[in-house]
Amino acid sequence: MIGGNINDVWAQKLKGYTPPKVVIYTQGTQTGCGMGQAAMGPFYCPTDQTVYLDLGFWQEMETKLGASGADFARAYVIAHEFGHHVQTLTGTSDQVRRAQQRARGQGEANQYSVALELQADCYAGVWAKNASAVSNGQVALEPGDIEEGMKTAQAIGDDTLQRRAGGRVSPESFTHGSSAQRVEWLQRGYQSGDPAACDTFSGA
Repeated sequence: MIGGNINDVWAQKLKGYTPPKVVIYTQGTQTGCGMGQAAMGPFYCPTDQTVYLDLGFWQEMETKLGASGADFARAYVIAHEFGHHVQTLTGTSDQVRRAQQRARGQGEANQYSVALELQADCYAGVWAKNASAVSNGQVALEPGDIEEGMKTAQAIGDDTLQRRAGGRVSPESFTHGSSAQRVEWLQRGYQSGDPAACDTFSGA
């Protein structure tokens, strides 16, 4: 239901949009990007344009990472992966790969990864803002839903995960962005409802 609604939103927002394939798995699965394993959590593979959702990740997200168990929290994670599909269709992912190849050092290359991930967070917010309108209210956010999404964004920020693992916070090694950044871009997408508001690259 959620995947179909995300596709409906992007069909309106992006000319020529084509839906990704979705594969639900447990333990592991073969993908166009190599072996997908449960420890990786949900991910998107641009090679086969497929969103891979590991069922065990939801439990880990809630019990170990302190994320929300609400339906919208899961929907945010799924919408984030669909955001990576949008980036593949628009050519953003290819541009980032080329920029990373030209980057001087790992820190600079990681900056582009962070910008890509934060844009996918922003795109998840764009979906949330438009979800009800394209489904005639069948997919409707309830009071507190966006807060549950932000709680999850907070829980899976790089700085929070590094602290949880007992290490020091190392911004140069970030790949997805800090908790504050993830919350900020999810909010920006939700407040605007417009993909054009999701330019995370101007500072990269």
